[in-house]
Amino acid sequence: MKTPLTQLLQIEHPIIMAPMFLVSNVSMVKAGMQAGIAGCIPALNYRTLPELREAITELKAAKTENGAFGFNLIVNKSNLKFPEQLKVCCELGCDFFITSLGNPKQVIEEAHQNGTLVFCDVVNLEQAKKVERLGCDAVIAVNNQAGGHRGSLSPQKLIEELNEVLSIPVISAGGVGTKVELEEKLNFGAVGVSIGSPFIASEEAGVSNEYKTACVQYGANDIVLTQKISGTPCTVINTPYVQEIGTEQTWLEKLLNKNKWLKKYVKMLRFLKGTNMVTKAATEATYKTVWVAGPTIEYSKAIEPMAKIIERFV
Repeated sequence: MKTPLTQLLQIEHPIIMAPMFLVSNVSMVKAGMQAGIAGCIPALNYRTLPELREAITELKAAKTENGAFGFNLIVNKSNLKFPEQLKVCCELGCDFFITSLGNPKQVIEEAHQNGTLVFCDVVNLEQAKKVERLGCDAVIAVNNQAGGHRGSLSPQKLIEELNEVLSIPVISAGGVGTKVELEEKLNFGAVGVSIGSPFIASEEAGVSNEYKTACVQYGANDIVLTQKISGTPCTVINTPYVQEIGTEQTWLEKLLNKNKWLKKYVKMLRFLKGTNMVTKAATEATYKTVWVAGPTIEYSKAIEPMAKIIERFV
């Protein structure tokens, strides 16, 4: 399947393994590159800059002729590590960046000085026009079927709406669990897809077996939106613990969010608290489990190697 995305990244298949907090790792991306797709890791998955440097060095050594690797950067003010993460990635080099949750201006400017591509997450036309004006190379259209932080528009509506106005490629994110669904997004006008949740139940994923098993045992109907992680609606598996703590902000957070001066600090605190909660759930099995995933876990029937999961898409 040759598309503008395969040409941009010099990959065999128009697929990006989506960056997933705590899930994506070097082993998964290496397996993805060997299968002819691109893989992306959140820079926040590395607690220190030396760890990030080590990951980039290992990925560069493992780079294949028809694969690509990149890093996801959270560019809002909640991520205090962002400037140094960007600096290290640009210094050592990668094929592309994916930016999320903020203004990507600095990433675009610095990445392009090194010839690195920048794809920006967007959920609507307004955001897409802004990042196109800033000079990004493509947009990742996050639809209402995506896992994690998702949009509100259907894949078809979002892809077609963006293509009507934009002059840069549109990559679809969300709602791809099979080859048929991948081809559907391409037929809507996307140049490729970003796939995340189906890869959680991979042998290479570094999360707990309980997390992987949950993605096999639960399905699309078990996914709910919560504001307990970052303040922005995020999809999680509706475990008994999630049901117990609820999915809405506290009354105090709702009150403080109405104040434009305090809003960013409330969001920052929720982001830090939610991140710690997800970290514990991903790495150890406890009663207090909050597992981030999207509806496409519906198609995860077993814990399998990355290569076998990729096969069903290509």
